[in-house]
Amino acid sequence: MAVRRSADPETIRRLRSRTDVLTAAAMRRLDNDVAWYRLLPADDRSWIGLVAASGITTFIDWYENPAPTTYNAAEIFRAAPPELIRSISLQHTLALVRIVVEIVEEHTEDIATPARATQLREAVLVYSREVAFSAAEVYARAAEARGAWDARMEALAVDALLRGDDEGLRSRVSALGWSGAGRVLTMVGTVEGPVDEGTAADLRRAARRTAADALVGIHGTRVIVVLGGQGDLRRSAEALLPRLSAGPVVLGPEVEDVTLAGRSARIALAGLSAARGWPDAPRPAPAADLLPERALAGDLEARAALREVHETLATASGPLVETLAAYLESGRSLEAAARTLFVHPNTVRYRLRRIAQVSGWDAVDAREGFVLQVALVLGRLGPPSSTVS
Repeated sequence: MAVRRSADPETIRRLRSRTDVLTAAAMRRLDNDVAWYRLLPADDRSWIGLVAASGITTFIDWYENPAPTTYNAAEIFRAAPPELIRSISLQHTLALVRIVVEIVEEHTEDIATPARATQLREAVLVYSREVAFSAAEVYARAAEARGAWDARMEALAVDALLRGDDEGLRSRVSALGWSGAGRVLTMVGTVEGPVDEGTAADLRRAARRTAADALVGIHGTRVIVVLGGQGDLRRSAEALLPRLSAGPVVLGPEVEDVTLAGRSARIALAGLSAARGWPDAPRPAPAADLLPERALAGDLEARAALREVHETLATASGPLVETLAAYLESGRSLEAAARTLFVHPNTVRYRLRRIAQVSGWDAVDAREGFVLQVALVLGRLGPPSSTVS
């Protein structure tokens, strides 16, 4: 900052005596020329009046004693509540500074003698520049604090989602701005090593760029991503794959509302735990495609789903369960199954098509045949016993 001559005591006295006049002129200018100011609630307009008065007062203090603390924007905003920073943007704050500067410049001839007028104008310009830089720092710190608060709230929202705390989840996602438009998809994966704040923030930004709504929770090396919106959520999830480790990634079933995403996330997490049983699983893999691995790993919901597949085949018309068993247990040979069942191979072929239609799984496909084989075993075993002998 350039060295200037000491302030004239008479100029300072005149400035202080006109503080109210300058503040009133600034507020009139805001009301007449600034549309965003007129749209603010009355409380915020009142707080801005205090900020404008504080800005003029701190300018006078700085003009008398140009110390760094007297042009700190934090001191100017101290008169107003912290929430005001959320109501007006940095651009609006700079517009307020510019208006105050213009008002002081317009009154320069009335305040300072001709010999001191130029010095006062230069001081106003220097002060406005310093306040602008300081205001940017205030907003940067506020944004950083807001980001930390959002990250904490997001972590709590994901925890509530996993616990099934619907009320806690609703309040937290509402605070985070979750719109609730469209369906919801959950994706889980892993990251290598501990995740620092920068990596977590980068993942959150990427998630919000891919979907209208997004939540990210990080539990150790596991990452839980909840995406919401009306577009192709699977494509949105796939766009995030490069930010995860090379390990398995599992998608939970799509649901109608974020409050239903807890079950979807739990299913996806069960799939992630069992995914190592299918090394060639696609990435991402729907949790439903991991039913046999989940069932073998002890997932009761997966076991129930596979028993339901067996029950569907058992209650359908025709000996579908017998045909499935003969086909799978004969090495998936049509001719061998036909000999076991004493029917023509075309009959076996027809029944296998029926099995695919009824169950949604094709026994001829190697992977889907494995799903049906596990379903067959679980169906034979029946429901789990409630007692242990």
